[in-house]
Amino acid sequence: MTTLPPRAGRRCHNALNPLHSTVYFSADYAGELASLGVTDSGAAYFAGRAAAMGAVGPGVVTASFYNFNHELVARHLPAVWETASPRAVLDARLRAADSTLRRLLGEAAVASDEMAKAARLALRATEACTRHARPLYAAHADLPVPEEPHLAYWHAATLLREHRGDAHLIALLSAGLDPLEALVSHAATGKGMAPRWILATRGWRRADWDAAAERLRARGLLDDQGGLTSAGADLRAGLEDHTDRLDAAPYEHLGAADVERLTELGRAFLGAAVAAGAFPQDLAGKG
Repeated sequence: MTTLPPRAGRRCHNALNPLHSTVYFSADYAGELASLGVTDSGAAYFAGRAAAMGAVGPGVVTASFYNFNHELVARHLPAVWETASPRAVLDARLRAADSTLRRLLGEAAVASDEMAKAARLALRATEACTRHARPLYAAHADLPVPEEPHLAYWHAATLLREHRGDAHLIALLSAGLDPLEALVSHAATGKGMAPRWILATRGWRRADWDAAAERLRARGLLDDQGGLTSAGADLRAGLEDHTDRLDAAPYEHLGAADVERLTELGRAFLGAAVAAGAFPQDLAGKG
């Protein structure tokens, strides 16, 4: 087994995962889904991320997405599949990934040797991913790998994102954090999505948020100002360490030198995407 520097896999994931996510913030994606008749942004997100699992109902999505209010999910599923089939949604998502990456990165980067190298490395990492207890990863792993390198890279980033994400849910359950407690505590780190974005997109009310914060305060994890206590910071750090252990295999398979190279390439592509306006400026933070 390859020994990696501490948190090397996490750093690599953090470089690749956001590039996958650019699609869901892209007008290209909204346009592609609208062309299928799916015009609600929530329905479009649920359909795009869940389509690999087939025409699933709200229970499956609430379970596998974890931090969305079930009432919001049930508002859109399974009804969205009457408008657009999972296959049509997956095709539309891939078209949106293509146009989004070309727009954000530029044609030269899309056609570059660096992109082809990043795709090869990321796909090699996915060879060591495992399906058991990972529903979103397993569903996406059954999809074909696109031929064009930038789409193969995006596909591999998707697999690595969902592989770690599924593992993270195991860590959250082990830590005794319910969906909203997970969101509140993550927001308190200053690294998660800002609360106003969470409330606008996850289906929770301010009263729900305040109740979760009170539960965390009762456990000694949140202070009166909404910040993490030392115990809360330790819990969040432990969550990431637990996730690292569950998600180690792809990066150990790739090896230290190639993990470092993939991280370097991923950061360069992500930096270009961010500079091109891939995400709202107020997306992250405690506000």
